[in-house]
Amino acid sequence: MSQQHSRWGLLVLTSLCFWFLTGFTVVAHRGDPINAPEETFQSIDMAFSQGANYVELDLHESQDGVLVISHDRNLQRVTGTDAIVSQNTFAKLSELKMNNGEPPHSVDQLFEHYQNNPNAKFLIETKKTKKGNPQDMEAKLVALIQQYHMQDRVMVHSFSLASLQNMQRLMPEIPRIFIVGSLQRISFESFKYADGINISSSLVTPTIIKQLHYLHQKVYVWNEMSENQATWNWLVNLNVDGVVTNYPALGRHYQAAQDQAESEAIDTIGQVNDVQDLPTVENPYEPTLNKKPAKAGHIYNITEAVTIADQTYYRIGTNRFVLSDSINVGETAKAAALLVGKTAQIKPTANIVATWNNPLHPTQTTGYLSANSQQQILGVRYVGNQVWLKVASGWFKSRQALIDFNPNQSLMVTHFYREIPQQLRPTNLLINPALPLQLPQQPPVDAQLFNQFARSLQLTTIKF
Repeated sequence: MSQQHSRWGLLVLTSLCFWFLTGFTVVAHRGDPINAPEETFQSIDMAFSQGANYVELDLHESQDGVLVISHDRNLQRVTGTDAIVSQNTFAKLSELKMNNGEPPHSVDQLFEHYQNNPNAKFLIETKKTKKGNPQDMEAKLVALIQQYHMQDRVMVHSFSLASLQNMQRLMPEIPRIFIVGSLQRISFESFKYADGINISSSLVTPTIIKQLHYLHQKVYVWNEMSENQATWNWLVNLNVDGVVTNYPALGRHYQAAQDQAESEAIDTIGQVNDVQDLPTVENPYEPTLNKKPAKAGHIYNITEAVTIADQTYYRIGTNRFVLSDSINVGETAKAAALLVGKTAQIKPTANIVATWNNPLHPTQTTGYLSANSQQQILGVRYVGNQVWLKVASGWFKSRQALIDFNPNQSLMVTHFYREIPQQLRPTNLLINPALPLQLPQQPPVDAQLFNQFARSLQLTTIKF
């Protein structure tokens, strides 16, 4: 490994805690190639109508120096005629037809056609030989961008770092993206000329994305023309800046879902305070079940909170999210664990108590509890200074119930209560011992402390 690569590796290893939040851009690969001939106006129009932010197009140069939009140097595949772009004049190439009757277009024609549509934006790939030919491609592209005032509507990407260097020199305000099919191509040298990296989906990982973001590089992902629902379920979790896709409608669907969500990067641990294992999903946007549930009572690392449609999910893995309703963090998890599985008795003075759909976003009632009824506590959630309890019909606030603790656990509760911060101490719970409290000989009990604790919980004080 070169010294330059070693330096890059050392630097990025220090950046694993960095998390860059942003939405992603939908880039339609050659337009909408599934539903119309690629890189035609029809294909481009369909891509924009389906929600693409940019359309990706490829450039070759004709024999007479015209920039021609085509992925292949030979137009045999798209026109049925064996015609190499660089060996034919543009007039000759214009006689060829795609399946929809359109000829290959030039960049001049493209910009003229879309110049009055401010929403039509393009990611243009400069196709260069290993020797850097054609040498004047970037200069001609810049001249056309200036002629049609497309400076704010064009990005350029290329496998050729020399091409990006030319674009930086000629028009530095145009975003430049380096396309790589191998991680070995990424180096500090590429960062001199590129604002982003377009990386194969077979190579991208969450760690690589964090590293590149730390180095102020945007991350785009391209796929081998085979992305599907399963691929998108994975891609949408990767915090990329853009996806070059053959399915712009599917990309827009996930983009819209992500736009409607609120995402927050966090770094904490949380405990499942529930009597049952909780199902996990691959992502919050299309909640396909993950095979591994979040185990009851287990502790997980939480790296992100995503709220969508009045539900908050915690990320507990690369492709693993769980509803946060029964998950508490820090000291609240210890306090909540004391209540899970206990019995709650609705206060005799309470009227009918409503239960709700969830504790963080209680927007719908799910049932009603009558006074004096007994309910098993299935889950617990701290929300600020409020404690919410989950029962069979839904969630309700703990202040509306008495909690029946095992009397032999009361001393443990007392000592735990002494340790937690004031703002986390539940003040509306009531311990209702069914039997006289049995006190051990050791450690000695501070009667004044216990009675202070009892009064704060609205208990009847106990004589020692």
